[in-house]
Amino acid sequence: MHKIKKYANRKMYDTTDKRYVSMDRLAELIKAGEEVSIIDNRTGEDLTASVVSQLLGRDNRGSAKAVPSGMLFDLLRRGGDTLTDYAKRYSSLWQHAVTLAEDEVDKLVGGLVKNKELSDSEGSRLKKEITGYTDALKSWVGERVDRRLNEALNAMNLPSRGQVDVLTDKIDALTREVARLKAGLAEMPADEKSRVS
Repeated sequence: MHKIKKYANRKMYDTTDKRYVSMDRLAELIKAGEEVSIIDNRTGEDLTASVVSQLLGRDNRGSAKAVPSGMLFDLLRRGGDTLTDYAKRYSSLWQHAVTLAEDEVDKLVGGLVKNKELSDSEGSRLKKEITGYTDALKSWVGERVDRRLNEALNAMNLPSRGQVDVLTDKIDALTREVARLKAGLAEMPADEKSRVS
C-alpha cells in the first residue's frame, strides 16, 4: 500500500516510494491496481476519497464518461433528497454485503466447530470478535456516507426537501395571514381605513 501525505501546499509525498508524487502519478498507481491511502499531514484526516474524486473529475472532464449535464440539472431540480436517496442506497448495499459476510462467517465457524477444529467456546468467541468488526464497519460506512452527503449538499448549496417544506409551510401561513388582514381591512369603515393606512 502506498501511504501518501498531503501537505498544506498541496504537494503529496509517497512514504512508500520515498518521493513526491503528482496527481498524474497517483492516477497511474490507482489504475495499476495499487492500494493508496492519502492522509492530511497536519490533521491526520483521511483524504483518499476526496483526492480520488478530484482525479475522477479531472479524468472525466470533457470525456464521454463525464456525468451528463442533464443528470446534474436533474439533481439540482430535485434538491438534496436525490443525493440522500443515492447515499442511502449505497449505504444499504454496503450493509447488505456485510450481512452476507456475517452469514458466511456463521457457516464457516459452524463448520470448524462441527469438524472439531474449534471448540464451541472458541467458535463463539471468534464469531463475537468478527461481529464486532462488522458492526464497526457498518457504523463507519454510515458515518462516511452521512459526512460525504453533507459535504456534497454544502458544496452545492442545495436545501434539503425538509428545509424546502419548512419554508413552504411558512409562506402558506404568511399568505393566510395576509388574506385575513385584507379581509379585515375590507370590512372596516372608510374613516378607520384612512387612519390605518
